[in-house]
Amino acid sequence: MIGPLIEKHLTPKDEFIFGFADLRGLLHPKFSNYPFGISIGKRLDDSIIDNLIDGPTLEYYKHYNDINKDLADLTQRIQIDLHKNKINSIPIKPTISLGSSDYRKYLKYLSYDISHKMVATRAGLGWIGKTDLLISKKFGPRLRLVTILLDRDPGITAVPIDKSKCGKCNICVEKCPAQAANGMLWNIKVHRDQFFNAFKCREKWGELAKQRLNVDERICGLCVSVCPIGK
Repeated sequence: MIGPLIEKHLTPKDEFIFGFADLRGLLHPKFSNYPFGISIGKRLDDSIIDNLIDGPTLEYYKHYNDINKDLADLTQRIQIDLHKNKINSIPIKPTISLGSSDYRKYLKYLSYDISHKMVATRAGLGWIGKTDLLISKKFGPRLRLVTILLDRDPGITAVPIDKSKCGKCNICVEKCPAQAANGMLWNIKVHRDQFFNAFKCREKWGELAKQRLNVDERICGLCVSVCPIGK
């Protein structure tokens, strides 16, 4: 079974969630040989997130990048283990490299060929919130995600989550410094741009990172900190 193979890499266990997704018909054709996926989420540190009162902190900036690196390293170790068990896989990093061709393509649409959040909803881990965060059932938005594509059915795919469970809560919408969200609820038939302006969000991220951290990055975290789910 693939489940125990994955789980043994997720330590400490209470800092992770994971699930398996059926992605047939949902991916770019270049991934047609890998129609299934694993979504893995690693919890962010509550004490760091709770300190995001009015913008990003250096502590959060470092933590964000450290978690991304940890997840990228984790997928490499899992890929090696999967290969030993004759399972082909493609790890999809949490972020893409600055200056790469993939990054230049990303800047045009602010989306990737594979959405970690989409895979997570297909893996039953959560839904998309009003500010375009993955809201997990266990950690709320206080996590980072990574994806591993598989060339075979793991035999234990989850029941997908197809619509938002945010209801009338608008805390993240009201607190967003970019005013990038309009409060519309997500479902699988709603495109991101209908409820969230990723370009306004990214522009404000850049302003806040420059003002508060003196770095040329795009990072904020306010909507992560104010969401009541996962606190």
